[in-house]
Amino acid sequence: MEPLRVLLADDHPVFRRGLRMLLDAQPDGAEIVGEASNGTEAVELARELQPDVVVMDLQMPELNGIEATQRIVEESPHIGVLVLTMFEDDDSVFAAMRAGARGYLLKGADQAEIVRAIHAVGSGEAIFGPHIARRVMDFFSGERTAVPFPELTAREREVLELVAQGRSNADITRTLVLSPKTVRNHVSNVFTKLQVADRAQAIVRAREAGLGSGRRSM
Repeated sequence: MEPLRVLLADDHPVFRRGLRMLLDAQPDGAEIVGEASNGTEAVELARELQPDVVVMDLQMPELNGIEATQRIVEESPHIGVLVLTMFEDDDSVFAAMRAGARGYLLKGADQAEIVRAIHAVGSGEAIFGPHIARRVMDFFSGERTAVPFPELTAREREVLELVAQGRSNADITRTLVLSPKTVRNHVSNVFTKLQVADRAQAIVRAREAGLGSGRRSM
C-alpha cells in the first residue's frame, strides 16, 4: 500500500516542522511531498504535486486558507483538505465547509487526533474535532437562529444587505460610517465566502435569500 501523500500549508515553519516529525514517526506512513508558507504556494504545489491531503491553515499571507481551499478543490476535487487552525468561530468553520474542506481541527488537538484526521480525510471521509462537530450539530439541529449565509460575519451581512439594495461602495461607506478601504475589504470577503465572481452574482444570491427587500433601482 502506497503511503498517503500530504502537503503542509502553514506560514509558521516551526509548526510545519512539528507536523513533519509527527507524520514521519507514524508506522502506517504518510509522505510529506511538499510544504507551503502561504496560500498561493499551497494552490500551486497542490496543482503540481497532486497530494492526497492538504493540511491547511486559515490565516496565511497572499491568499488565505479559505480561498486556497476553494481553488484547490475546484481544480482537483479528489484532493482532501483538512483545515488545522486556531480559529473555531462559526464564520471560519462554515466558510471552510463551503469552500470544500473535508475536515476541520483545532491546533490544540492531540497528536493522535491529528494523525487520525489526516488519514480519514485521505480516505474520503469528513471529520471534525469534537468542539467543531458540536457547532455543526447545533446548526443543523436548529439550535441556532436560521439566518442567510451563516458563514458571513454580522458586519459582512450588513454590507451584503446594502449591496443587494443596489448601493455602491461609496453609499455603503456613508451608511455604515466606515472607511472606503474597510468597505472594499468587506465586499471582497463577501464575494469570497459566497463564491461569486462579481457584484452582480452577489446581488442575485442575496436577493434569492430574501435580502435587499428595501432595494432601490441599480
